Amino acid sequence: MSPLLVTGGRVLRPDMTVQKADVLVDQGAGKIEAVTPRDGGPAHAADEVLDAEGGLVIPGLVNAHTHVAMTLFRGNADDKPLDAWLQEDIWPVEAELRAEDVAAGTRLGVAEMIRSGTTAFGDMYFFMDEVADVVVDTGVRARLGHGCISVGKSDAEAREDFRTGLAFARDHDGRGGGRVRTMFTPHSLTTVDEGHFREFVPKAREDDIPIHYHANETVDEVEPIVEERGKRPLAWADDLGLLSADSYVAHGVHVDAAEMDLLAERNTAVVHCPASNMKLASGMAPVQEMLDAGVTVGLGADGPASNNDLDMFDEMRDAAMLGKLAADDASAVDAPTAVELAGSADALGFDSGRIEAGANADLAVLDLDAPHLTPPHDLVSHLAYAARGSDVRHTVCDGQVLMRDRELLTIDVAAARREATDRANALIDRAEG
Repeated sequence: MSPLLVTGGRVLRPDMTVQKADVLVDQGAGKIEAVTPRDGGPAHAADEVLDAEGGLVIPGLVNAHTHVAMTLFRGNADDKPLDAWLQEDIWPVEAELRAEDVAAGTRLGVAEMIRSGTTAFGDMYFFMDEVADVVVDTGVRARLGHGCISVGKSDAEAREDFRTGLAFARDHDGRGGGRVRTMFTPHSLTTVDEGHFREFVPKAREDDIPIHYHANETVDEVEPIVEERGKRPLAWADDLGLLSADSYVAHGVHVDAAEMDLLAERNTAVVHCPASNMKLASGMAPVQEMLDAGVTVGLGADGPASNNDLDMFDEMRDAAMLGKLAADDASAVDAPTAVELAGSADALGFDSGRIEAGANADLAVLDLDAPHLTPPHDLVSHLAYAARGSDVRHTVCDGQVLMRDRELLTIDVAAARREATDRANALIDRAEG
């Protein structure tokens, strides 16, 4: 055991209570060894110490659905509904993407996430070999999949895309000492035709590969399926074998009661992306209704082009606020619920999201001395409604310190910003040319 001691602060426990305690981490195993209340007894001996004095130790946040490399598009295409935004602005630029662009965009996004206390993310995009390399190099944890699309492609092109998705999932799972896990990611129920679902979903199931896709994000995605199939989208997804305990969907904005019951019955999680759903005017997901129906719900930022940041504290606040509007109930998606959503690793299948012995040592330390976190009446409330990513002092993933005293240890942030800016400008030039 190579011990790391996080000492001097208060700790957010799994029951949402806050306790003055030290956290002892086995860095070799990447696990939390013990959470010890500070009662004047002897301190644990440790090879490395993180000072949490005056701070709050929380589970590392989980961005369960995103497209990190879209940092390159941040601020380039705004203020449009989803379909127009994709077809007019995003897809034409993505057609010019190169592997090196995705690597640079991902590195910039990972830096942003580490700085704001996010230790795990779920990513569906292109050139995923490069994304996996960045995850391994930077020390974070991720569930990754190559986005597979058939719309606008010949059958041969589409089948090659799906074969690439399966090959990536098979070849990269377990990299980085298990920090990289993979999934099969057909893009959505409206951008993949039935034949490719019928052919490739069983192949993923044969290899026990989890499946992730967009579903019920907008009314324009729901209505065509209902008209063509005579059933709701998630009932159609169930027919295709897409609902299971190791699958999860992104958005779930326009789900009805029967679909919620089906998600709960199949134990299929939904990742709520409140900021993206608001910006693209996609609608308000019925998060409290899903939770009440027994659906596992996580939280995601979606891509930085439709958000436009990767700060999960923003998503917590947005989830709570939007959840109240959607339910017309000020008590819906309350502060503890919002905090749980932002730390939920269940959708990604990681044993993280809680500070207790045996869990993955993924955590962050927040400073509590800012004016916007004063007075400290209720720290859980502050996490949901007042805290910011810039309040994070230290970030730890898999027992390794990724940021100490706001200094990133695994990424040269200045170099990452320069490269991403240069590549983003060249990418836009190619697309416009």
